[in-house]
Amino acid sequence: MRGTIVTLGGGGFAMSEGGASLIDDQILALSASSRPKVCFVPTASGDDGGYIRRFEDAFRGRATTSVLSLFCRDPWGYTDPAMLLDQDVVYVGGGSTVNLLDLWRRHGVAELMAQAAAQGTVLAGISAGMNCWYEASSTDSFGPLAPLNDGLGLLRGSACPHYRGEPGRRERYLGWVADGSLPAGYAVDDYAALLFRDGELSGGFAERPGSQAFRVELGAGSAVEREIPLQLLS
Repeated sequence: MRGTIVTLGGGGFAMSEGGASLIDDQILALSASSRPKVCFVPTASGDDGGYIRRFEDAFRGRATTSVLSLFCRDPWGYTDPAMLLDQDVVYVGGGSTVNLLDLWRRHGVAELMAQAAAQGTVLAGISAGMNCWYEASSTDSFGPLAPLNDGLGLLRGSACPHYRGEPGRRERYLGWVADGSLPAGYAVDDYAALLFRDGELSGGFAERPGSQAFRVELGAGSAVEREIPLQLLS
């Protein structure tokens, strides 16, 4: 794929007190605009109103905000997904990865995301909004954590958000890579993010000390973690 994608294991405005987030600041800085147009995509949470208002509060005064709504809920109604092509940043929220992928495909959002990225829009997302860009992921969309080999495939391999922040995430992801249930991929802690340009890893950053990211691959019969150096934002 062509374009820029930022994948957050956790953090951003959704997990920050008062909505302030150094990772979000970095995402805005990646755009070419001094006052970027930022669209929030809350599909994975069912267009949760509280989540949307948290986004609007966090970006008010420093970006022109909008919401891609697919659930026809007041006051947002239904939004034509073509509006994604007129954004500087598209920010995808967390929730159910499976529900997000299904609705996006039915509404034509998946194709528009790739087109927007190729035109220069920065794509970003947290949790389910991290998972969606990869070929596969670790998800709790069905209740218990499970492997899902059904992502958009804009990024190669698999994803695991909240890597060391939620019980069982790390152990199960390592097991699935080891037994072939998931391909090799990227595991990212809360308050950390990876940056991809044209489908290739370009770096990463963290907004809290101790937050890490890893490349996880199959070794001699087991999964092997390789830490990815991250810039500590300040």
